Amino acid sequence: MTLNATLTRGFLCALVVCLSGCAQGVSGSEASVRADVQADLQTESDETPNQRRARIRLELATAYFQQGQTHVALDEVKQAIAIEPAYADAYNLRGLVYLRLNDLPLASGSFQRALALNPRDADAAHNYAWLLCQHSQYEASAKYFSQAIANPTYANSAKSWMAQGLCQMRSGQTDDAEISLLRSYGLDAGHPVTAYNLARLLFERGEIQPAQSYMRQLNDGPLANAETLWLGIKIERQLNNPDAVTALAAQLRGRFAQSRESIAYAKRAFHD
Repeated sequence: MTLNATLTRGFLCALVVCLSGCAQGVSGSEASVRADVQADLQTESDETPNQRRARIRLELATAYFQQGQTHVALDEVKQAIAIEPAYADAYNLRGLVYLRLNDLPLASGSFQRALALNPRDADAAHNYAWLLCQHSQYEASAKYFSQAIANPTYANSAKSWMAQGLCQMRSGQTDDAEISLLRSYGLDAGHPVTAYNLARLLFERGEIQPAQSYMRQLNDGPLANAETLWLGIKIERQLNNPDAVTALAAQLRGRFAQSRESIAYAKRAFHD
């Protein structure tokens, strides 16, 4: 099974975690040590001049990365690492940059370096797990997703449950995938990738009625796209709801007339 097109077309950034702590101003190794020996949170006044310079570079890199200026972001990351060679957050962002550039060996090395400097970095563990999933290394991928999810301070566990569920779907572990996606949905019911893939999994298993509830909520909102509408049409057709099929088809033709899903509907290719 290949990953569905929703992940690459409508929701491109749904599966990686960007930096949650890039303004902390300490290197990953220092952060992990200090967290064990002192209760006070690190603030900017605790920074050395080099740490402050590296943090500012990383903040710039993050902003450029989020704006799609990938090569500029990479240059800023390199400068942050040159200033603070043990800056774990910088290696995590460098991994994301190389992932976007489709340089998987360099991305992998960056995430591994981030985790070597700070094994408690849940964001880097998630990103490395997703990269391993793309290489079909499912057992190793599950280990790093679990490592991220187990971190009690991790703010993106819903995303990790979702990504783990997608990897399990890809590897044919549909029962485990359903559990992971349900955990993600329970934490973030509004995420379109989770809702779509839960519905798709249930639909392909023949559980049409539960699939309908996920798809109706998604297709009634602003995040509906050609894929979600097409799956909704298939579900409503299976449940013999012609009015709902007509309404969804009108959206599909009106908003995504040139999409492959609209073409498939025109051909009545419901089993493609």
